[in-house]
Amino acid sequence: MSEIKRRKNESFESYMRRVKKRWQQSGKILQVKKIRYHEKDKSRNMTKKSALHSLKVAGKMEYLKKIGRLPEETRKKF
Repeated sequence: MSEIKRRKNESFESYMRRVKKRWQQSGKILQVKKIRYHEKDKSRNMTKKSALHSLKVAGKMEYLKKIGRLPEETRKKF
């Protein structure tokens, strides 16, 4: 934690500009931006479960296409 004290007769706006400049120079802002939206990796069990689930759903969709209960092309085009 960086300790920056407000100077005598310094306005709050100039104090905040000085603090932000110091944070920018130290690289703390970049560190925060990098980890802000970081998601942890899934565990091996969760990865396996999601893979098995997607295979199961794909198999069901393929079966429904074969028996004619599902239209051939159901994907959305962007």
